[in-house]
Amino acid sequence: MTRILLTGITGQVGQELQQTLASLGEVVSVGRDRVDFSQPEAVQRVMETVKPTIVVNAAAYTAVDKAESEPDLAKLVNAVSPGILAKAASRIGAGLIHISTDYVFDGTQSSPYLETDATNPLGVYGSTKLAGEAAVRAECNRHFIIRTAWVYGAKGKGNFVKTMLRLGADREEVRVVTDQIGAPTWSKDLAEAIAQLAPQLSADTVGTYHYTNSGVCSWYDFAIAIFEEAQQLGFPLKIQRVIPITTPEYPTPAKRPAFSVLSLKKVSTLSGTHPPYWRQSLRAMLQELRSNP
Repeated sequence: MTRILLTGITGQVGQELQQTLASLGEVVSVGRDRVDFSQPEAVQRVMETVKPTIVVNAAAYTAVDKAESEPDLAKLVNAVSPGILAKAASRIGAGLIHISTDYVFDGTQSSPYLETDATNPLGVYGSTKLAGEAAVRAECNRHFIIRTAWVYGAKGKGNFVKTMLRLGADREEVRVVTDQIGAPTWSKDLAEAIAQLAPQLSADTVGTYHYTNSGVCSWYDFAIAIFEEAQQLGFPLKIQRVIPITTPEYPTPAKRPAFSVLSLKKVSTLSGTHPPYWRQSLRAMLQELRSNP
């Protein structure tokens, strides 16, 4: 019987993983109330108690801008605790699936990032996530590190889609950055991909993989698509205009990569299927949100 320890269950990916992993065996789901990643000794304790065969780590400090003023906390959650998790997994012979981010790159490329491309994070969030990757690689031989990007979902607190729907219901006009390019990723697609990949974790497949939805767009394109799809589904919207702006016109504490499209070749080869196109997934997520507000 496979026993899976799932961390970070209150996040949008963690909530989806609770459902997608259930078909693989017994899932022991823990949130911050049971394992606080800012307290590494709690991470050690839960591993000794649960003794899982696979660990799926969806816990992370993801407040990109706030991380600039809380670097120590971000480091504890994103780097130190994953290292302890990896070490404990190695000790009990468990595999580890760890979720990482496009923010490990600086965004200066113009072609999709390969798993082997040089990393160069622009801020605290990306730096701490990169340190977490290094800790996982160093401490646990049997690992998948899965980098993803632009994640949104019906579950969890805030994300870009929910923010746009909220603003679009209140305002006639929103301004959205048009010079940052990436691939929106539905948390449910990511969680399903992780559940499909988990049984394939072996000495031959270990390593780093990129997973996002297929296709690319700017945040501006994404906003336009959200409003078009939401309008068709009957969401209450006031929005009349989406104004394209540049990154300097919307300054944030943390710098963001201008281009963070990730190559999907490696993950598609392993899974035998290509990730769904981002706009199809957006439509499916909005349909879910409409039927379960």
